[in-house]
This record gives sequence, C-alpha cells and structure tokens, in this order.
Amino acid sequence: MKKIAIAAGLAMALGTSAAVQAQVPGYAVNSDDTIWRTSFGECWHTGFWTQDQAVEGCDGAVAKAEPAAPEAAPVATMADVEKKFALYFDFDSTQVGDVSNIVNYIGSLASLQSVKLVGYADFIGSAAYNEQLSKRRAEAVAAKLGQVGVDSSKMTIGYMGESAPVANCTGRGAELIACLRPDRRVDVEIMGQKRAQQ
Repeated sequence: MKKIAIAAGLAMALGTSAAVQAQVPGYAVNSDDTIWRTSFGECWHTGFWTQDQAVEGCDGAVAKAEPAAPEAAPVATMADVEKKFALYFDFDSTQVGDVSNIVNYIGSLASLQSVKLVGYADFIGSAAYNEQLSKRRAEAVAAKLGQVGVDSSKMTIGYMGESAPVANCTGRGAELIACLRPDRRVDVEIMGQKRAQQ
C-alpha cells in the first residue's frame, strides 16, 4: 500500500514538474513556478537542459536590454536675433565698401524683420552739409544692399550728421581726417529670426 502511495506521489510530482517545465524549459521548478536551486544557489537543471535555454538569473544569463527608444527628432524653433555692423567711409565720400558680411548674415536668417541704417559724418565742414552727407551715406548703403537682393521694404534710413561723434581727435590735416574715420560711418542694425535646435 505504501509503495502504491509513493509511486502515485512521484507520478504526480513528475507530472506537475513536467507541466511547469514546459513554461521554463530545462529547469526544475516548484509549484510556485520558482526554479529550484542547489545548496550552492545554482539553478537545478532537468536532464533535457541546454545552454540556449538559460534564463535570467541562472547560468550567467542576464536580462536582455530593452531596445532603446528612438531619439526624438530635434524640433526647430525660431529665436529672435539682433546684430549690428558698421560701414566706414573716406573723407567727404558716399562710396560704399564691401557689404558681403552683412549680406551673408541676412542670408543666414530664417526671416528678416528689419534693417535700420543710420548715417554719420565727422565735424569737418558745416553742420548742415554734414547732416546731408550722413543722409546720403545711409541712402547709398540702402541702395547697395537692395542691389544685392536685400528686401528694400525692410530697410529704414536715419541720419545724425556730426551730432554723435565717437572719435576723440586732435591734430590737423590728414592726421585729423584719418583719426575721425570712426565718425564717418553708417550703422546697420539687423533684426530677424534664426532657427534654433531643441
């Protein structure tokens, strides 16, 4: 009778174990679906275990890394920008020099809002003459920028004559004229927007 009970118990245990082993192939598990371990903490294999059946926590197997989520594409946002340039003139001249740096900057903008041009003159000559000279300088810069494709509707012109000097000069003749060069200029203030990556 005892032999029949033991045999039935073994058959039940083996049947349960076989059913669970289908869920964890190659490992012996208990009724809680936990893999049995030896006294050394090693996972208990069945006779059918192979290395490719190794599960996380047993036989040196580690969890597979989750596939990395694709990086979100950078979102382009618009940022307001402002930049100033100065163009300098020879004495009593309205001849505009190189404007490529201004044109290149405007070309780098996503949108152009405004180009403010303010002309200046040095103090040599009458105030009335210098006021008109500073105006002609600003108009000459506007014309040159328009010729190379800058939207003339975005440009505004102002002029200050000799009323806003920045040079502090003494001397006479050619020395004085050379020293006053910073006062013979057109200030160019550009407002626009650039794309900024986030």
